[in-house]
Amino acid sequence: MRRRSLFAAAPVLLAAACANEPASPAITVFFMEDSATLNPEAQDVVKAAARRATSATGPVTVLGFAGPAGGAAYNRALSEARAQHVADLLAANGVARDRIRIVPRGPVPFQDMPTESRRVEIRIAG
Repeated sequence: MRRRSLFAAAPVLLAAACANEPASPAITVFFMEDSATLNPEAQDVVKAAARRATSATGPVTVLGFAGPAGGAAYNRALSEARAQHVADLLAANGVARDRIRIVPRGPVPFQDMPTESRRVEIRIAG
């Protein structure tokens, strides 16, 4: 019973945790459908984010998203794999792993285009 109530509260706790973070413009990279691999142009965006992050002092939050099609568990895992891939690229380009926090957001609806939900947002504080 307790487990269920904690699970149900997780989205609220996550939203509260994100609300307490210092605001920073997100750097966004997009993925192809059903993929956790970035194309070369998106990799260049992550490399530029890593350069920016190495000159900042705060945490680097990597939020992973997936589209609403398919099962929720699959899309949550996909959003985590996307965030992990970006975190690995940031670390490979000089960002200390202990500064990187991965936040899989799972499936989210899109408003205008399906690619909106196939993304990772990089937020650099400080």
